[in-house]
Amino acid sequence: MKITAKTKFCMVIGDPIEHSLSPVMHNVGYKALRIDNDFVYIAAHVKPADLSQAVQGFRALQIKGVSVTLPHKTTIMQYLDTIDDAAQKIGAVNTIINDKGKLKGLNTDWTAIITSLEKITKLSGKNIALLGAGGVARGALYAFTQNDGKVTIFNRTIDVAKKLAEEFGCKYASLNDLEKVADSEIIFNATSVGLHPNTNQTPLPNKYITKKHIVFDAIYSPYETRLLREAKRQGATVIHGMEMFLYQGMAQFELYTNHIAPEEAMRKVLQQYV
Repeated sequence: MKITAKTKFCMVIGDPIEHSLSPVMHNVGYKALRIDNDFVYIAAHVKPADLSQAVQGFRALQIKGVSVTLPHKTTIMQYLDTIDDAAQKIGAVNTIINDKGKLKGLNTDWTAIITSLEKITKLSGKNIALLGAGGVARGALYAFTQNDGKVTIFNRTIDVAKKLAEEFGCKYASLNDLEKVADSEIIFNATSVGLHPNTNQTPLPNKYITKKHIVFDAIYSPYETRLLREAKRQGATVIHGMEMFLYQGMAQFELYTNHIAPEEAMRKVLQQYV
């Protein structure tokens, strides 16, 4: 790496941010393609109260690309110049492109979900049980409904599930009706249940999982959640959250650099850290 005055900066922002693996993943990608003289990727801890100032900084400093993580994915939208249709519908931006001071918001989470699943199956016509109704769920819903999946949202607060189901044109149910999950072909966990440090928790009792299921957990830390461990024991096919993290990052990489992302190198470094 030889940083010069021509080197373009990309970054990830969040609160907290110290846990993020985005800098490791992107910088390894630059090195693999031998463009690490042209790009460098850093992280910045941005508190909610400082978000508008941070956006002004992106413009002033000509930061090439910005990855956005919690808790800023929704609130940052008000400060951007344009937002693509998918991000508008999802209601969240995880990617910003800076074009000469004009900031465009996009969302690569939903395409990452599709990429991960379509390595195993086609989504069209599949019955999908979506656990949760928060921000991750919105991205998943957009991915599924855009690809003709038949979704049922399961959520603790039924009114929230109902509102989301009406917005995306799908079904909904209470977490008290989890036996209905057995009728699905794909189970997607969009809740935070099982996230470190509460790794002994699962959003779904294993009695509702069978070998016919594909179980996808959006959580990538720990690498193998209790949900996925139990799903494997039931004979189900599992997809780790790292797949979603990898593919959303690869999509960002290509938007920021106009180079095809080196999947093998980026996957390998994530496996080392996760």
